[in-house]
Amino acid sequence: MDIYNMFPMVTGFMNYGKQTIRAARYIGQSFIITLSHTNRLPVTIQYPYEKSITSERFRGRIHFEFDKCIACEVCVRVCPIDLPIVDWKFEKDINKKQLLHYSIDFGVCIFCGNCVEYCPTNCLSMTEEYELSTYDRHELNYNQISLGRLPMSIIGDYTIQTVMDSTTKMKKEKPLGSRTITNY
Repeated sequence: MDIYNMFPMVTGFMNYGKQTIRAARYIGQSFIITLSHTNRLPVTIQYPYEKSITSERFRGRIHFEFDKCIACEVCVRVCPIDLPIVDWKFEKDINKKQLLHYSIDFGVCIFCGNCVEYCPTNCLSMTEEYELSTYDRHELNYNQISLGRLPMSIIGDYTIQTVMDSTTKMKKEKPLGSRTITNY
């Protein structure tokens, strides 16, 4: 056999060997990444029995204090969808508006928080309540009595195990082997 005829076969074996080593390296790198994930805590929670603690600035159901409201309708004007319904009548003897009815339909609400932010008397506030699902959409229309109900805190409920948010955990303790890139 001539050496020139063997040269393509030798280069073919060399290329095959390089590709095999490259594939083995990629498989090894992916296996190391997979093994690094085995020490992490699970991300999912068992919802009815475990609930995550909401963040400090979480925008949940709106709480309304009827006695503080002056029926100025600022909440209606700043709402992007004109959602709060405010019924009032003018009392001539005291020369003020008297609030009769206040309601918000949470089936339509986008939880932007404008009504809470611009309320001059602070009669509106956002709660940590996020369980608003119902079978009938008409049950999501809350009147002043339903809006005045304070939500039950999940921290005080002994039947529910609270789970911290994963971002809060990451801030408190940095996992081993993680790198932070600061040069851009």
